[in-house]
Amino acid sequence: MEKSKCLQRIKDTGIVAVVRAENTEQALKIAEAVRRGGIDIIEITMTVPGALGVINELTAAFSDEQLIIGAGTVLDSETARAALLAGAEFIVSPYLNPGVVRLCNRYQKVCMPGAQTVTEIVTAMEAGADVIKIFPGEVLGAGFIKAVLGPLPYAQMIPTGGVSLENVAEWIRSGCIAVGVGGKLTAGAKSGDFDLVTATARQFVEKIAEARKK
Repeated sequence: MEKSKCLQRIKDTGIVAVVRAENTEQALKIAEAVRRGGIDIIEITMTVPGALGVINELTAAFSDEQLIIGAGTVLDSETARAALLAGAEFIVSPYLNPGVVRLCNRYQKVCMPGAQTVTEIVTAMEAGADVIKIFPGEVLGAGFIKAVLGPLPYAQMIPTGGVSLENVAEWIRSGCIAVGVGGKLTAGAKSGDFDLVTATARQFVEKIAEARKK
């Protein structure tokens, strides 16, 4: 998939489902559950056992039109390249690793390094990052996004951590291009209630759509 199309899909959907799971089977079930709920952007974190296999299986089972799969918690360029070879269309890191950004740009894939200060955001943008992952979101808050967009109106940011059904509208209205949601979205998976995961995904999609209308 072309980098520009992947980035546009992320913006259009408005939410990235961050999948952390205990095993491969659970990760696959979570991915299917959020897809049924209307979320077609899924980040498989490298903390999932057999994460590369999960990425490979999902990209084989679904077309880009159905699901866009990315890799999260990527700490180095070696892992980033392995994830891209497995089929990942975007790479997410909790911090800025210039080597990861260079590799993503080399292969023209979307890169989202983490940042939590204005200096880190600008440094990541100068390094060639496409989107800045604002992490941890629960520490910084939605007000941080609005404040940063004052001097940096062209910064494209996605918060991860602390985004919930109760505050997702606030994050969107503050200027985020999308949000990243993990536990608040996939909590039902812990008890095997994947229908709850689907229902929660639908709620997030609806609230994001409503927030964008205002």
